[in-house]
Amino acid sequence: MSVKSCEKIENSKVVLTIEVGPEEFEAAVNKAYYKMRGRINVPGFRTGKAPRKIIEQHYGSEVFYEEAVNIVLPDAYEAAVKEQNLTTVGYPQVELDNVGKDGVTFTCTVAVYPEVKLGQYKGLEAPRAEVKVLAADVNARLKEMADRNSRLVSVERAVKKGDTADIDFEGFDNGVPFEGGKGENFDLEIGSGSFVPGFEDQLIGMQAGEEKDIDITFPENYTPELAGKPVVFHVKVNEVKVKEVPALDDEFAKDVSEFDTLKELKADLKKKITEERTKAAQRAFEDVLMDKVAEGIEADIPQEMIDAQAENMLNNLKQQLASQGLTFEQYTQFAGGEEKVKAEAAEPALRQVRMDLAVEAIKKAENLECSDEEIEAEMKKIADQYNMDLENVRKYLRAEDVKDQLLREKVIRVVADSAVAVAPAEESEKKEETEEKTEE
Repeated sequence: MSVKSCEKIENSKVVLTIEVGPEEFEAAVNKAYYKMRGRINVPGFRTGKAPRKIIEQHYGSEVFYEEAVNIVLPDAYEAAVKEQNLTTVGYPQVELDNVGKDGVTFTCTVAVYPEVKLGQYKGLEAPRAEVKVLAADVNARLKEMADRNSRLVSVERAVKKGDTADIDFEGFDNGVPFEGGKGENFDLEIGSGSFVPGFEDQLIGMQAGEEKDIDITFPENYTPELAGKPVVFHVKVNEVKVKEVPALDDEFAKDVSEFDTLKELKADLKKKITEERTKAAQRAFEDVLMDKVAEGIEADIPQEMIDAQAENMLNNLKQQLASQGLTFEQYTQFAGGEEKVKAEAAEPALRQVRMDLAVEAIKKAENLECSDEEIEAEMKKIADQYNMDLENVRKYLRAEDVKDQLLREKVIRVVADSAVAVAPAEESEKKEETEEKTEE
C-alpha cells in the first residue's frame, strides 16, 4: 500500500488517493477465490471444487475483483490514515479509480478533526451571584422537612381545600363507563390539580359516606377519545383526612437529625444551604465562561461531527425515555414528529461540539495531564460517595472516562481561576437604585 496523495479540502475534509500494488492485490484476489468458490457453479466440477483459473476462464478474470477490493480496502485505508497521522471523523466516501492485475487505486474522502484556533480563554468576565441565606430560607427548608414527616389523620367534617379525600369514583360517557375512569380508595389532595379541571372543586363540602354525580367536560387537548366530551363521574367520599405537621421544636430536631436542639438544626441547615448555593453560583459562573470560550474558537467543523453528536444526544434521550417506560416513537408523537425532534437536536449538538473542541484545545495549550494516581483517587472518591466497593467501580467505570472528566475539570479551573466575577444585571440595578436613594 502507498499513499499517492493526501489533499486537504474545505469543511475539514481530506482526500486520500491510495494505491495497492499487484502483489498485495493478487493475494486479496486469491482470498476472494477461496471465499467465493463455494457459491460458483462451473460445468464439470462439483460446487466449490473448480480451480481459480477455470472459474476466471469461464466468468472472466474480473470475477473476484469486487470481493478482493472489499478485502484489501479496509486495511489499506487504515494504514493510510495512520501513515498520514489523521484523526478521522465518521466513515469515508470511497471511489474506485481503477482495478486490474496491476493493482487497485481508490480515493477516500473523509472528515478529520478540525484545526482549532482558541480565542480568549483567560481573564474573561462573567456574572456570579452573591450568596445570601436568610432566615426565611432556613424556615422554608424546615417546613419541607416537616411536610416530609407529616401524616394524614382522619377528621369528622366536610371536605375543604387542602384536605385529602379518600374516594371511589367511576366515569360515564353517555351512561357507559369509559376505560381508565374508575378508581377505589384513591387519596386525592383537593387543590392539587391532579384530576380534570373542575373535579376537585366539586368535592368541597362533601362528607364521609356521601355520594354524588359530578358533571365534567374534558379539555380539548385531552386523549382523542374523550377530548372536549361532557361526562359524569359518580363519586363516593370514604374518608376526609388532613395533614398533621409536627411542631418545629427541639423534639422535632431530635427526630429528624443528629442535633438535640432546633437552634443547632437551623445553623446546620443554613450552612448546607449556603454551600449548595455557593456551588450552584460557581457552576453557573463557569457555564457562562465556558460558553464564551466555545463561542470564541475558530474551527472549520465538519458536519459529520455535528451529526454524530446529535445521534449521541438522541440515543441518550431514548435511554432516558426507556427508563420512564416510554418509547422514542411515543415521545415524538407529542413533540411534533421524529424529523422535528432530530432537527431540534442540531443546534445543541453544534454547541456541544464547539465546547468539546475548545476543551481539547485548552488541554493542548496548557499541557494538561492526568496521572494514574489522580484517576485512582477519583475512583475511590466515587466509591465512597456511593458506598460501593472500589473493584465494582473499576468494573463499571472506565479509567479513560474518569481521566476525560478530570481533565475537563482542570480546563474549567484554568478558565475560572483567571476570570473576573461581576454582579448579575439585576443585582447591579438594585445597587444603583440604592445608591441613588442614598444620594437623595
